Amino acid sequence: MKNYKNVIIGFGKGGKTLAKSLAVHGEEVLMIEASDQMYGGTCINIGCIPSKSLIVNSERNLPFTEAVAHRGELTAKLRNKNYHMVADQPTGEVWTGTASFLSDHELAVELTDGTYQEIQGERIFINTGSTPVLPDIPGLALSSRIVTSKEAMELPELPKRLIIIGAGYIGLEFASMFANYGSQVTVLDPHTEFMFKEDPDIAEMIFQDLTRKGIEFELGATIKHVTETSDGVQVAFEKDVEHIITGDAILVATGRKPNTKSLHLENTGIEITERGAVKVNDKLQTTVDNVWAIGDVNGGPQFTYVSLDDYRIIKDQLLGKGDRSTSDRKFVPYTVFLTPPLSRVGLSEKEIKAAGYDYKTFSFATAGVPKAQVLEDPTGLFKVMVDTKTDKILGAVIYSEESHEVINLIALAMKADLPYQLLRDQIYTHPTMSEALNDVLSD
Repeated sequence: MKNYKNVIIGFGKGGKTLAKSLAVHGEEVLMIEASDQMYGGTCINIGCIPSKSLIVNSERNLPFTEAVAHRGELTAKLRNKNYHMVADQPTGEVWTGTASFLSDHELAVELTDGTYQEIQGERIFINTGSTPVLPDIPGLALSSRIVTSKEAMELPELPKRLIIIGAGYIGLEFASMFANYGSQVTVLDPHTEFMFKEDPDIAEMIFQDLTRKGIEFELGATIKHVTETSDGVQVAFEKDVEHIITGDAILVATGRKPNTKSLHLENTGIEITERGAVKVNDKLQTTVDNVWAIGDVNGGPQFTYVSLDDYRIIKDQLLGKGDRSTSDRKFVPYTVFLTPPLSRVGLSEKEIKAAGYDYKTFSFATAGVPKAQVLEDPTGLFKVMVDTKTDKILGAVIYSEESHEVINLIALAMKADLPYQLLRDQIYTHPTMSEALNDVLSD
């Protein structure tokens, strides 16, 4: 049984970056990835990059089939680049196959070429990501017409009528995107409150904008069963009374769960949480020495940039001072790529109220920003909440064009513990969306 110093299971953002870093420092690294279509991980193959490519091209009015083809070319290029960033290292090696634990530091690997290997890893890094959750609904099974976000980005033609199950962030991104391409979209969700994690004023604004696009929402809907026919799909749902809607395709967007099933962790001392994630401490160490978990599989926020920060924490243990931990991870922003995108960092206003802060809210309509007029999309609002006692920013939400860029500036100010006046009085280039902060934060 061959021994490897470092074994990384899964080619995601944190794992691949760690693999390259260790190899550059002359350490032996074996990367094991289950599919040759997933070199580089979820983000570049079936997540962030291809979905944002499709979203951008929907806003540019590119036909759907052309946009899908462009997405395929883009992901193939990135996949090849990511494979070679590890495989071309003198001490790096990539295997394509499925790894499972025989014991704490022993792995069985079933390679896609039909061969089988058993190896030992002095250090093992679990980086297997997450997988879509399929709700237990009679008749709901993946097919050419019933898809997750992965398959939705590979459809051979645009569905004229698309039914989306789930009004979470992924569901809303795809609803907005497919509506831009020309699909008639209906979104079903069991919650009666739309975007319940966001402030009501922002949620209501987004709801109105999406419905103006022609997207129909059935909130508070309990899905009874799904029927696939020769030429479409039907969904029966209950909302006061039973309704039946028909479509050409169903997109299931009901969340993701840590991907641990094939690892056979029951053969180890590695514990999992109640939600099925690999249990880790603030250094991302599992309950077995010299085994770590990186990215979605450890139950943290499901963002590729959080996985990258996981890499930094582990790299600091192996090659640095070991000071970094998840407890340092504050003010992580996020963006929902609607048209325009919604971005947020810190606390929402309703969370601030519930916590009892003495605060003030600065708000400013996107229509007042010159760059928004240049972009011909004045939709939206800037909102920043500030602690009146300290002048520090408690949270911010931006629903506007390029909000995904501006929110990082606010997050940096929060991380640096700076007063809001610094952003208010900063000199910005013009015309930009960031210069709106001069007006947004003005008294």
